[in-house]
Amino acid sequence: MGAAIRDLAKHLGLEKNLEDYQVVTSWAEIVGEQIAKVTQAQRMENGVLFVGVATAPWRAELSMKRMEIMQKINALFGKNVVKEIRFR
Repeated sequence: MGAAIRDLAKHLGLEKNLEDYQVVTSWAEIVGEQIAKVTQAQRMENGVLFVGVATAPWRAELSMKRMEIMQKINALFGKNVVKEIRFR
């Protein structure tokens, strides 16, 4: 079924929107339970993932792990879906 939805989205020109949605909804499984408790993926815009973070110390920690998280997301999708992450 997932493949059928991807094919339909591609046919309708909505493939990028579907990928963006999947990045946001997969955030917890990508970063793990501990980080997911203090963050929330909010949206994707033009390859930029916006993530809300509960505290400044967590924001600083995640900023240092930004490249690692981006690589994990892009590896999961098999291409460069996320070009930047902004923690807010």
